[in-house]
Amino acid sequence: MRSGEITRTVRIWQSPRVRVGARYRLLDGWIQVTRLQEIDLADVTEALARETGFDGLAALMETARHGRGERVFLVDFVFVAPSAPAPSGIDE
Repeated sequence: MRSGEITRTVRIWQSPRVRVGARYRLLDGWIQVTRLQEIDLADVTEALARETGFDGLAALMETARHGRGERVFLVDFVFVAPSAPAPSGIDE
């Protein structure tokens, strides 16, 4: 994520847990959400798992599931280095 090689993730929630444009603390910087799209579970493939930094679909699904969620979200983001100023009211 920090290098920019991974710029998206899949999450399974009851409702969205992030907002487009918001920044969320990650290590020594932030993740800024650039796009949030609800997709079908059938759209989650081995290729998407590898694109999002996982070894395979099983590993992605293990991380993607949060509680009783059934809605699948594709989250695009950029890593914002610590030298970039955090906006006031930052989500963390």
